[in-house]
Amino acid sequence: MSNDVSRPFKNGGGSLRAQIYQDIRDRIHHGGLGPNDRLVDVEIAGNLGVSRMPVREALLQLTHEGYLVGTTRGFMLPTLTPTDVANIFEVRRCLEPRAAAHAARNLDAAGMERLAAALTDAETAVATADADLLFQANVSFRRSWLEAVDNDRLASAIARFADHVQVVRLGTLSHLPTQAVVLAGMRKLYDAFIRRDAMAAFDHMTTFIQHAEDRFVALSRELENSSQDKGRAAGQGQP
Repeated sequence: MSNDVSRPFKNGGGSLRAQIYQDIRDRIHHGGLGPNDRLVDVEIAGNLGVSRMPVREALLQLTHEGYLVGTTRGFMLPTLTPTDVANIFEVRRCLEPRAAAHAARNLDAAGMERLAAALTDAETAVATADADLLFQANVSFRRSWLEAVDNDRLASAIARFADHVQVVRLGTLSHLPTQAVVLAGMRKLYDAFIRRDAMAAFDHMTTFIQHAEDRFVALSRELENSSQDKGRAAGQGQP
């Protein structure tokens, strides 16, 4: 995935501010911004050949919505604390199971086809240990069922909170056992959607989110323990 944040933005409908906002949000959604990437309004404006104001307005809106944080050197993805991540997952548990139940009733044939394609990509990704492909398949799968949710505000809120943990998701999906857990969850959700079983979709989504949080916590502890072990070894003069 490209981390090039200075390329020209796509043209589209709406104001320039809205176009810039949507392009940056799309990059976050698809993992196109890394934790060390910085967005500088002057650089973006110069690249586009426009004034600084609409760029800054878009960046400030994204900051207000929690996608970015402002620094002295530009805007970047926020660094999430364990409490931040726990709070986000709690919100997702409140919202996503009900939305999945709605989607199970509303998905049309085209939506089902997109789900099937995303699941196929996920299976390929796990078979080849391709974390980037699994990430993109996961994004496509979620977008496909969210498009079937009638309540636009609910779908928008879910997309926003899911995007807030994209960096977390990128980190966990490189872990092979986690890849298997994610794929199993996607298969169960797909089966519920195909059968239009709203209750099963609700239950599977609840479990899916809980597993995602559990994997994040477990991997975070492993990384913390590994860092502590290296620190102790360095203190003892070990290579």
